[in-house]
Amino acid sequence: MTNLTEQSDSQTPQAELALHPEQRPVIRLRAKAHRRVLNGYPWIFANEVEKTAESKELAPGTLARLEAHDGQPLGTIIYNRLPLICGRILSGSAKTVIDRAFFVTILERALTLRERCFSVPYYRLIHAEADGLPGTIIDRYGDTVVLQVNTAGMDHLTPVLLEAVEELLSPKTIVLRNDTPARFQEGLDAYELVVKGEIAEPIPVIEHGATFFADLREGQKTGWFFDQRDNRVLAASFARDEDVLDCYSFSGGFTVQAALAGARSVTTVDRSQLALDLAAEAAKANGVSERCTFVKSEVFKKLEQLKSEGRQFGVVIVDPPAFVKNKKDLQQGAKGYRKMARLAAHLVKPGGILVAASCSHHMPTELFAEQIRKGLHDATRSARLLFTRGAGPDHPVHPFLPESEYLKLQVFAVD
Repeated sequence: MTNLTEQSDSQTPQAELALHPEQRPVIRLRAKAHRRVLNGYPWIFANEVEKTAESKELAPGTLARLEAHDGQPLGTIIYNRLPLICGRILSGSAKTVIDRAFFVTILERALTLRERCFSVPYYRLIHAEADGLPGTIIDRYGDTVVLQVNTAGMDHLTPVLLEAVEELLSPKTIVLRNDTPARFQEGLDAYELVVKGEIAEPIPVIEHGATFFADLREGQKTGWFFDQRDNRVLAASFARDEDVLDCYSFSGGFTVQAALAGARSVTTVDRSQLALDLAAEAAKANGVSERCTFVKSEVFKKLEQLKSEGRQFGVVIVDPPAFVKNKKDLQQGAKGYRKMARLAAHLVKPGGILVAASCSHHMPTELFAEQIRKGLHDATRSARLLFTRGAGPDHPVHPFLPESEYLKLQVFAVD
């Protein structure tokens, strides 16, 4: 395995300090700010912390002892004075030793849950705070593991975390996809690194008996979106003998499942040629190529074109990338979802199905549902809501962090 010390010489002292709880600096909360922590909330905001000369000098990602205003110990946090979310709880005890055994215990708990839910080793193994590792994603693709670490504290602890991954899973390949914009807010560089094995080509992904392909280097996120696994099968259940339109298709998850479910045809639209090539490869691997057409286009433009041509489909799926990347984009992003629903609704034949999704963290479920309703109204289409769904069980939600429930999907029968 590659030695990650080359990434940052400052990681080694921090990893060593993790083994000695009594040596950790103290972060003390202002009066009454401890209440949310005692109620289970895993984040500390900058305006809740007493600023001291010591805290102002702490390196981003320092492991610290969290205390209430009166000195009551509240747990072990990773502290970063740079972002608004300056503290993330790693353990509810201030005495926890953060070492390989600590991470093995967390990984074992997560693995036990996934193995109860899935029969093949293709899933999200760690989903950030909900699985006990703040800002950290671990996706498993058979004997390949991809990590994405978005907090400075977990970035410093990555060498120890990798040891735990190795001990528990012994994967052939380990990839760090640390190339997200979130890292810049934590004062981190963006990079991608293969720390074990090699990645020569897209690798297979097995999902509900179908084979897909993920590009772990160039693909979005870690290469695949496991969160829509069950929703793809739900959408496909309406596809038999229908013409299906799959927009923002990425690597063909909805497309292939619809074709396997008996769709008469599937028109697949995405602006990324790489994504379409992977979708076409998946269609071929599953023996449904003859019923799939792949179109490289900006989706709104294609929806307008199909409307002008008088085209309609039995199932229309719109699963876009995030329209709302931060809170200041909320109003504009909401308009985007409304427009998307209007354009898509025009293309659903009477009695057909509209599937609309949002993966925007900053788009509340209620607001998303409102925009889809308004889009349907703008298209002068009446509809009945059949399902409102979120992500699969490998994307659990922290019960005291409702904002981590990011995925929203609605299924309508359109009259």
